[in-house]
Amino acid sequence: MLESESRLALVRRARRINRELAELYPDAHCELDFTTPFELLIATVLSAQTTDVRVNSVTPALFARYPDAAALAAAEREDVEKLIQPTGFFRAKTDSILKLSQALVDKFGGEVPGRLSDLVTLPGVGRKTANVVLGNAFGVPGITVDTHFARLSRRWGWTEHTDPVKIEADVAALFEKKDWTMLSHRVIWHGRRRCHARRPACGACPLARLCPAYGEGPTDPKVAAKLVREGPRA
Repeated sequence: MLESESRLALVRRARRINRELAELYPDAHCELDFTTPFELLIATVLSAQTTDVRVNSVTPALFARYPDAAALAAAEREDVEKLIQPTGFFRAKTDSILKLSQALVDKFGGEVPGRLSDLVTLPGVGRKTANVVLGNAFGVPGITVDTHFARLSRRWGWTEHTDPVKIEADVAALFEKKDWTMLSHRVIWHGRRRCHARRPACGACPLARLCPAYGEGPTDPKVAAKLVREGPRA
């Protein structure tokens, strides 16, 4: 919130940003490929410290060999490490998804639960991962606070916090619950395509008049236009 901005004005500006993002990114969606809640859960865990494009390049072979929790829980560690190695931190990620799969088998009959309180009990699953799964596999509204969402929320004055849980709470209070999942997609898409961490494309941003951080990046339209990405980073 800006110093001179009332709570009502903040809510109105935040919702205006969401409406404009909806026009800018009408096709916004989860960019991880999946067909089941289990696939999305594993893909989200693998997406840490890498790109969705990279994850999508390895998951088809992984899920062809291990299509469900029971299969992955019984997998040979070396085989899983080889399959997911391109995503980075593959030893730690292998450990996480093997333990996660075993927990699904032991506690939930091999099925991914549809409640946040259950999901966060799984090894390697925090609120961010849980909200991705809930919002996109179960249709349960959730806010996904990844690095892009956190950065843009602070730039827009929606929060002053850096802790993801506090950011989630601050932003949730500004929007209707039904809008949370799509808001997350739109904000993340904007962060990946225009509002970059180091050089945001301010001069090519339709939200400029609504953004307190306008000017952090190049404001010349031609210079800024060169910073705009058409899709996610590979």
